Amino acid sequence: MTTVAQQKAQQDRDTIFIEDGKLLTIDAFPGDQFIMRIRAPKCAAAALPGSFVHVTCDDALPMRRPLSIMRTEDDCFEILYKTVGDGLRWLSATRPGDSISVLGPIGQPFRPSTGRPKSLLIGGGVGIPPMVFIADHLRQQGGDWAPVAILGSEIPFPFELRTSAIATPWTDDTVSATMPLLEDWGFVCRLATFAGYEGCFNGYVTDLADQWLSTLTANELAKTEVFSCGPTPMLKAVAALAAKYELPCQVSLEEFMACAVGGCAGCAVKILTPDGEAMQRVCVDGPVFDAHSVVW
Repeated sequence: MTTVAQQKAQQDRDTIFIEDGKLLTIDAFPGDQFIMRIRAPKCAAAALPGSFVHVTCDDALPMRRPLSIMRTEDDCFEILYKTVGDGLRWLSATRPGDSISVLGPIGQPFRPSTGRPKSLLIGGGVGIPPMVFIADHLRQQGGDWAPVAILGSEIPFPFELRTSAIATPWTDDTVSATMPLLEDWGFVCRLATFAGYEGCFNGYVTDLADQWLSTLTANELAKTEVFSCGPTPMLKAVAALAAKYELPCQVSLEEFMACAVGGCAGCAVKILTPDGEAMQRVCVDGPVFDAHSVVW
C-alpha cells in the first residue's frame, strides 16, 4: 500500500529540480548580508511565494544550505541571506559567472485567499524575502490586492531606506521609512527596529501591525489575512496577534535542515491536526503552515 508520504514524494519528483545555476550578480550589504541573482530556469519557473532552494556553498562542503527565494524574473531567482557559519561565508566568495548547484524549489507555498485581498505581510530579518516574493506575486495577479508590509531588522536593512510618499495615518508621522522596491510597486510598507534607524518604528513588528489592525472596521478585518516569516519568537507573537483579531494566518517556519527533501525528518515540528498533535517536516510539509495549527 502506498503511504501518504510516498505519494507526496512521488509528486515532488516532478516539481523539484537539480540545476547548475549561474550566478549573475552578488550585492553585499552591511551586516554581512548578500543578495544573489541566479539563473536556474526550471527552479525559477516552478517557484511560488514561500518556496526555498537548497544550494551547494562550496565543493568542499557536502551539506547544502536552505535559502528562501525573494523573487523570480524570467529564468532567474534572487535570494537574500546573512552569512552565519562557514558555508554561507564560502557562498559569499563566489563571483558572477560561477556555477552554483541548486536543488529546488522546495516546500509548500503561501496560499492567499481571493476573498481576503487586504494582506498583512510581516517579515523579520532573513524572513523578509518571502514577504517580498508574495507581494510581487500579488502584484502580478492584479485585481483588488492591497497588501501592507511591515518589515523588521536589528541589523541594517539590506536596501537603502527611503522616505515613503504613501500616507499611513494609522501610525506616527515619524514612521516614514519604506523599502523602495515595495514602494515602487505601490504597496504600503513600514519598517520596525530597536536599532534606532531613522524613519523606522521603535518597537516590534507586531506592535506596529497592531496599530494598523486596530484601525480596521469589522468589514475590513473580514477581508484581511496575515502572512509572516522570521524567527520563531516573532512568529509566535504574530500568531497571537492574528488570534486577537480572529484573522487567518500563514507562517513560514525556520528550522535547521539537513536533506531538505523529507528524508531525515530533522526539521520536524509539532502541528495540531484533526487527529491530534503530529510531527510534520518543515521542508516538505511546510515551510508554510497555518499559524493556528502550530504547537508553539
